[in-house]
Amino acid sequence: MSGTSRRLGARTSVALAAITVAILIFGVSTLRADATSQVTPPPPLPVAVVAADYASDASIEEFFPGMVAARRQSALGFERGGRIDVIGVDVGDHVQGGDVLAVLDTRAVVAQIAAADAQTAEAAAQTALTAGTEVRQAQLLERGHISQQRLDEVRTATRAARARESAAAAAADAIRVQLDLAEMTAPFDGVVTARLADEGTIAAPGQPLLELIENGSLEIRVGLPPALAASLNADRPYRFVVDGGSINARFRASTGIVDQQSRSVTVLFDIEPGTVAVGQIVRLAMATPIDADGFWVPTSALAEGRRGLWTVYVLQPDRDDYRLEGRVVETVRIEADRVFVRGAVADGELVLASGLARITPGLRVAPAVLEARAQ
Repeated sequence: MSGTSRRLGARTSVALAAITVAILIFGVSTLRADATSQVTPPPPLPVAVVAADYASDASIEEFFPGMVAARRQSALGFERGGRIDVIGVDVGDHVQGGDVLAVLDTRAVVAQIAAADAQTAEAAAQTALTAGTEVRQAQLLERGHISQQRLDEVRTATRAARARESAAAAAADAIRVQLDLAEMTAPFDGVVTARLADEGTIAAPGQPLLELIENGSLEIRVGLPPALAASLNADRPYRFVVDGGSINARFRASTGIVDQQSRSVTVLFDIEPGTVAVGQIVRLAMATPIDADGFWVPTSALAEGRRGLWTVYVLQPDRDDYRLEGRVVETVRIEADRVFVRGAVADGELVLASGLARITPGLRVAPAVLEARAQ
């Protein structure tokens, strides 16, 4: 009896253990099911997007440097040498055309003029004497007291005297011209930009002493590709970018000759005085066409791909959401903040505009901001 009781007790213990394990398994399964039913997927990530807008007539604004220059600029000096007596202007002075800027010592020239005038007077006296002699000889010829040969000799002497008188007067006038050239005058309205000598300096003929720049008429010289230079129109203004803003200028002329080194054509634009300074660098803004079909995206939309290619991420519809899908594109033109691309993106598809560092392909997203299309 005791053995039978023990066997019954053992069977009862096993049955109880099996029931307990079954209860535990059921409880754990129930807890897991409850936990699983309580976990929800995260919401789609809001992202900024831009719509692909294909354009066949897109253009890009390019900038071509140019320099502001005066239409007239002269290095002034004296035609003849001498000691500088007066320099009446300094750097920065504004002068009018015809103003006297500098004067040479003219004492020697004045003395030469006096000597030339004396020679002219002497020649005039000789002319008067020979002319009177010619008249008297003509009267004697009429009376038969002299020969025709004698009268011809007197007439020749008279003509020679008049020639000597004319030569003396011309020499005196030439010296007076030297007196005029001893004064340096402004050839046009302008501003003095350099003073290279002072009073007392012995100036050589043609030595630059002052530099004068015309301040009433300015121009911009720009080198452009031949095709772009040929497209300029004098009837419309062109925009130039300068420090702190922009100015307008009008096309005036083109050389029409391609420079062998720069392979560009020099073109000239007129600008109003006072807007920029002579020697300042400006940039001509020109819209040049892009000979390719494509669309603009922000530079922040590009991700570097394999083998030097670029990738953009397109929002692909997935039930009620979107998932990111990488597409390979080719960059056609690049600006500071946008890129013109073409590739496996359909017109109107939404492209991720920014935030590449926080996304992965296949990520569930939602377009939160539709950025303006680049124009």
